[in-house]
Amino acid sequence: MSSSNKILSTPKNLQVVFEDNHIIIVNKRAGDIVQGDRTGDIPLSEVVKEYIKNKYNKPGNVYLGVVHRLDRPTTGIVVFARTSKALTRLNKMFANKEVSKTYWAVVKNKPQKANNTLINWLKKNPKNNKSTAYSSEIKDSKKAILHYKVIKSLDNYHLLEVNLETGRHHQIRSQLSNIGSPIKGDLKYGFDRSNKDASIHLHSRKIEFIHPVSKENISITAPTPNDVIWDACS
Repeated sequence: MSSSNKILSTPKNLQVVFEDNHIIIVNKRAGDIVQGDRTGDIPLSEVVKEYIKNKYNKPGNVYLGVVHRLDRPTTGIVVFARTSKALTRLNKMFANKEVSKTYWAVVKNKPQKANNTLINWLKKNPKNNKSTAYSSEIKDSKKAILHYKVIKSLDNYHLLEVNLETGRHHQIRSQLSNIGSPIKGDLKYGFDRSNKDASIHLHSRKIEFIHPVSKENISITAPTPNDVIWDACS
């Protein structure tokens, strides 16, 4: 049985796309940080905790485990664990590549090939928080593999569907930039201008996995942001 994909109404613009006793999945907005950082901005994890606390009248601290992250300017699916059992099992599933994640990326420059597998070695520079893609292994680099296909072409942009085989720092952004197709709005990786809201057109669109406790098949698709380009893609 596949899970339902009903959008629940929640406060603070939080869009919950799936929820049960063990996990909660939200559709992240651009600009939200998943976990606290040096900016001191309120992270999405705290907003979700507050939502759970209020909805279920929970006293004291609310347990919430961060399973994975999305870059701040990126939108889409983020999975949180509501129990330690779920967190342990989800962490193992992500590590063992038992979770299927599909991304949508909008680019201006259409890749030479309509579909392809990109294999690079990424090296992160912590000083500028940027990863560079290399064609062969260099010191301190990590192998990165993704598969993409062009699924729609607009007048000036192209929509790519991307599936990750590895989960590296800024992997999609770096690898698409490396083939001359930086993501719309992504100044850091070579796009010529930023988006007005500081977002980039990279969206974690779909996730599929076996529920860590109930063993139900979970398949969730997150709506794209309200935006002229995204609306044309959807």
